[in-house]
Amino acid sequence: MRQGPLSLLLAALYVAPALHAEEARPLSLEPAPAEAAADDSAGRIATLQQQLADSQRHIEELQAAAPGERESAQISRLRQENQRLKLQLKQAQAAQPPRLLSEQQQWFAIGGGSVLIAFVVGRLSAGGRNRRRSEWV
Repeated sequence: MRQGPLSLLLAALYVAPALHAEEARPLSLEPAPAEAAADDSAGRIATLQQQLADSQRHIEELQAAAPGERESAQISRLRQENQRLKLQLKQAQAAQPPRLLSEQQQWFAIGGGSVLIAFVVGRLSAGGRNRRRSEWV
């Protein structure tokens, strides 16, 4: 048995977990600054979307009720608030950093990379053995 590809395989197995490891950070209850900013902006967007939905629901309820002077004033106030919330929502979404890949695309890329690495390591570990080559490769 050749020792070259076996040592390469062992080295790859030794290095692989380090490639997937997360950066160590001190144990604390506070998230990392990047995660905190992402969570903060995501939480703000969710809050703004909820407020916008509530505002729209109030408008629909008031429009369904009997029309009157008081209701029309509330409707106009709610429409103004609705426009303000839409503007804040657009600003919050624009402030979020753009992502290169979605989470699903990221996992797909990781899986494809794993398959490619497994194929290369499999071909290298076969080495120059004298056996019939695989038909599909």
